Order: sequence, then structure tokens, then C-alpha cells
Amino acid sequence: MLYLSVPELIAEAAKLVPAIKDAGVTATSERLTQLQDQKIVVKYGGNAMTDETLQQQFAQDVALLTAMGVPVVVVHGGGPQIDAMLQRVGIEGQFVQGMRVTDADTMSIVDGVLCGNVQGQIVNLINQAGKSYGVRAIGLSGKDGRMIRVKKMLLPDLNDPAVQHDIGLVGEVIGVDSAPIDALLSAEFLPVVSPIAADDHGVTHNVNADVAAGEIAVAVRAHKLMLLTNIKGVLDKQGELIAHIDSASADVLKADGTLYGGMLPKIDSALDAAQRGVGAVHIVDGRVPHVLLQCLLTDAAVGTAISV
Repeated sequence: MLYLSVPELIAEAAKLVPAIKDAGVTATSERLTQLQDQKIVVKYGGNAMTDETLQQQFAQDVALLTAMGVPVVVVHGGGPQIDAMLQRVGIEGQFVQGMRVTDADTMSIVDGVLCGNVQGQIVNLINQAGKSYGVRAIGLSGKDGRMIRVKKMLLPDLNDPAVQHDIGLVGEVIGVDSAPIDALLSAEFLPVVSPIAADDHGVTHNVNADVAAGEIAVAVRAHKLMLLTNIKGVLDKQGELIAHIDSASADVLKADGTLYGGMLPKIDSALDAAQRGVGAVHIVDGRVPHVLLQCLLTDAAVGTAISV
């Protein structure tokens, strides 16, 4: 796949990230050597999906990393796009503990938005960014090849686990077959996965994108899981970045209300992935220009590291 040599690709990255230029080709090559042939799963969401400049930068990052020999799997969300479509048709979106309540009408819209509009846009952006490097992206959903199997989720209440919330057609992942992703990576394609899956009766369910990314990272034995978000990382009550979180500190932050809403499934997925063997998990600010290149190819401390 190497249309350009690794030093030439690093030079391309250095044009985008000053810290890579400052580090030089030799130091960056050493970091890259540790990543080559090591799978990176990226949950793509937040502002990085809705800001046109950030969209282009994300596509450049994953295309360059792939061209450098780092296998990347993208799992995307689409909350803002789903909300916009629901508003257009007069459906009010509802959430319980950061999880979208999904009735049949909402599920139809979620499926169309994620597997149609959003996935197609991401695939096209990556293909355009990567055409000079021979990088090609292909989109699929969790239903393709029965890759992600789910059952109906009943969400335990945070304050009283004996109480379970019925949030509709939301899937709890019970298995991931990595064969479709493995086949695409082996054929030198970059997989872009929509978090839609079916249960054993063929009923389509919405899967939280952070959860789907974590489960896929475990299944493909990823070296790193990167969760892009709209803020600097996990913040304390004063709005300051928390550089590191483990299981014990996460429990404290949940109890005191520091962690709430959409950050809850993100943290739970990150901790679960770390516990089940993913090498490193990071929650990072998707608003930072070329955040993936910065995190992976420089010493920049970006976001919150998650460990057990």
C-alpha cells in the first residue's frame, strides 16, 4: 500500500502537526514502529463529526496512519445528525442515563441516518483524504456478517440497580465476530462501522457507539481504543482535566455526580475494554486539530487515560 515511503508520510504528517516536525523523522519513526501492525479502534463522534474542518482533519489523520502501516478501525456515532432528523419529523429525543430511548419510529430514523448519511459521508471523506496514499475505506454496520449480536437492553438504575429502565430498541452486545473487520483489514481496507445490530430474531437495535467501539476493540484485540468527545477529556467539578481514571476513581466520580449523561456509557465502555485486554484506552478532545496524530505520534498529553 505504500505509495509514499514512511519518511515521506511522516513529512506529510509534520506539515499538519508542528510537534511532529519538531520531533523529527527519527524520533517519530521510532514511535511509529511501536504502532505498526497494531490495531487502533477510534470512536468518531462529537464536534469532530459536525465541523467541516475537523472532519477533513480526522480523515487526514486516519488515512495517514493507515498508510503508515497502522491498522485503523473507525466506529462512528451520529447523535447531532439523529437529533436534527428527529426534530425535522417532529419526534422529541429522550435519554436515560446517557442512552437514547429508541422506539420503532426512532429506530427507523437512527438506522437511516447512521448507515446511510453519516457512514457514507465518513467513507467518502477518508477515501478522498487517502487517495494519494492508496487508502480505501469501506462502510459496514454491525448487522453485516452478523458481526455484532445483541439482546434487548434493560438499563439498571444508577441509584437502585433493582430498578431496570426499558429504553426500547437499544441493544446490549452479547457477542462480536471480528471476521468481517479482519477480512477488510487483511485486504488493506479501512473499516467504518455503524453501531446498528440485530438480535437473534433479526430485530434491528441501536447500539451506543462508545459501547460498540469498546466491544469491537476487545474483539479485534486492539492495541489502543481512542474515544473522541466534545470536551478536553473527563473533567472534574471545577472543569479541570482529569488525566487518569481507574475503576475505583470512576465509582467515586459517579457517586458524586461528576460523571453523568453521555459520559457514563463512555467511561463504562472504556473501563470494560481496559479490563478485557485492550492495551490502552484514551478519551480525547475531538476538537483539537489532528488529535489522533498528536496522541499517537507525539508526546502530547491529550485527554484522559483509562485503566483498571
